[in-house]
Amino acid sequence: MAADLESIYLGMRRSLMATALRVVRDPQIAEDLAQESYLRVRRAMEKGPVEHVEAFLHRTAHNLALDYLRKNRTRGHVETMDAADPSALDVADATPSAEERMIQADRLRHVEDLLTQLPDRARRVWLLSRVEGWSYPRIAEHLGVSPNTVFNDVKLVMGSLRDLFSRLDRG
Repeated sequence: MAADLESIYLGMRRSLMATALRVVRDPQIAEDLAQESYLRVRRAMEKGPVEHVEAFLHRTAHNLALDYLRKNRTRGHVETMDAADPSALDVADATPSAEERMIQADRLRHVEDLLTQLPDRARRVWLLSRVEGWSYPRIAEHLGVSPNTVFNDVKLVMGSLRDLFSRLDRG
């Protein structure tokens, strides 16, 4: 188990570092996060079997990078509170404005309306794929259809969503 994970990790190390680097923008930190993702996945595998080890490693590296950014933002905010320079506190708030929240809520309502208008199977396929994170073969087996049918259903929904967002952005 550990030997398999180690060989998978060594084969993916550069990719894991790139995943973390896209978020943290620091090669040293990205390398540390890639190594930490290996340790976390190893601990998880000791507790029980892990399906899709490669995907789990990537997700772990990405989540660790996001956690690192959150900690640094919090730490940076606390440290600047004591700063002598008052302009250090002139930082834009990352919280969406009330207007942005209303726009996003409206877009979500449009998406929900669109999903209710789609064929039942296409809607179920899209939810299983994009919301639940199921693979196409798993969805195909679950619904008793071919993986190609699953692909086509996802393509139908994604095209409909693209058209919807295009209309919303224009008008």
